[in-house]
Amino acid sequence: MTALTSAFGDALAGGRQRTGGHDLGQVITDMAVMLADGGEIISDLAVLRDQAEMFGPVASPATAWRVLNRIDEAALAGCGRPELRPARSPGRGMPTPVKKSPQAKAAGRVLAGLVVDIDATIVICHSDKEQATPTWKKTFGYHPILAFLDNTGEGLAGILRPGRAGPNTAADHITVLDHAHAQIPDDRRYGVPILVRTDTAGCTKAFLAHIRALRADGADARFSVGAPIDAEVRDAISALPASAWSAAIDADDEPRDGAQVSPS
Repeated sequence: MTALTSAFGDALAGGRQRTGGHDLGQVITDMAVMLADGGEIISDLAVLRDQAEMFGPVASPATAWRVLNRIDEAALAGCGRPELRPARSPGRGMPTPVKKSPQAKAAGRVLAGLVVDIDATIVICHSDKEQATPTWKKTFGYHPILAFLDNTGEGLAGILRPGRAGPNTAADHITVLDHAHAQIPDDRRYGVPILVRTDTAGCTKAFLAHIRALRADGADARFSVGAPIDAEVRDAISALPASAWSAAIDADDEPRDGAQVSPS
């Protein structure tokens, strides 16, 4: 937590308007702790403020609002200072060796390295809020896209999008993957396989080409995405001989009724 606080403080140093008062990095860290503890609004910082022996001085809601108001795209992008997004990486840390890190599993099998899951979700709004729009699912609200580390279940990155944002926008998948990749400490980012998983929304040429391009930078990047079954894919499946197929396995490592897979 100390590393996270100092990293946030360095990234936000240009936003400090006076030498006294709360450390900006501490304010951001306190808000992160508040959210992790189940808080939903800034006034929930009172839970930390009421435990001064554990958390020390905690900013008021007004101070927290002022700090948040300074975090614009310039602060997120660096602009000559440390960037705010990767500032979380030193504080995240993965101190144990790779072989002792939490392992992701699929169909009862252990997956090597790290697994990053990317998916979009709908956030419903019940009033006309900023950037809230009709969604492709005929609801109203937002359509953020998020990245999670399956090994630990922690959120790595997310980008806010209006409700009308497309589910398979390659540029948004690329952006959230890059943000998530920056959250992985260097020894894991370049030291172990990284599997990127998405549903069919991630099955775009631009996004998959971007994942492959990460290999040129030294990352062992791989992908597993859903694919739509069009006429070309259907014809290719029909052309496979019966010997090419084997029983599919469900999450309990049992044969899945009526399903088969082929490595071809």
